[in-house]
Amino acid sequence: MAQRWHDLLFAHWEIVPEVLRRAIPEPLELDLYAGTAWIGIVPFTMSGVRLRGTPTLPRLSAFPELNVRTYVRHRDLAGVYFFSLDAGSRMAVAAARRWYRLPYYRARMEVHRLGGEIEYRSRRVHRGAAAAELVMRYRPTGDARLPASGSLDHWLVERYRLLTVSGGRVLVAEIHHPPWRLRPAAAEFHANTMTRGLGIDLPEGEPRLAFAERQKVLVWPPSDQHAN
Repeated sequence: MAQRWHDLLFAHWEIVPEVLRRAIPEPLELDLYAGTAWIGIVPFTMSGVRLRGTPTLPRLSAFPELNVRTYVRHRDLAGVYFFSLDAGSRMAVAAARRWYRLPYYRARMEVHRLGGEIEYRSRRVHRGAAAAELVMRYRPTGDARLPASGSLDHWLVERYRLLTVSGGRVLVAEIHHPPWRLRPAAAEFHANTMTRGLGIDLPEGEPRLAFAERQKVLVWPPSDQHAN
């Protein structure tokens, strides 16, 4: 699938590895940076969502999305593990749950750009899913740069596959995009219960923040070629 991502905020919190490990299904293992584990909340909007080589469809091609993620390993592979993906399109949620076996949830979402600031609201309304809400504002505060290779920011964002477990099988989907150009960011969280259903309390204090204006992305279908 081809996609464009806009106005992303990467908000990351350091979490005790044992707390995150309990929320990760076997046989996946946590991927750590210098012994630390991280959980991320990533609000953004999508456009141009389509099967590669096909035209966009108005009801499927543009909508807000909100991800809760961490970082995992399986055998020699490292990638992103999604705890949840909330989206503002009922049809997109249904398609993604079927094709990618990912925990997509329907949410009521509003995104407004106020000058250089993004106002973001999301409340999960998916039947049978744990309640989750995010109300916040965020904005870039500096120039864009490529994160240095080996740095924490590089480790957090330069991920080119996602891993999930379905029916006891590890599924792997490859992702392609140019390197991230990140800007420093500021944010105000007015409501954030995105990890409550996981039994994970975010630590007090400011998260690690980074902003990206846009990204073009290709996502391949998941494969179980690396499963046990």
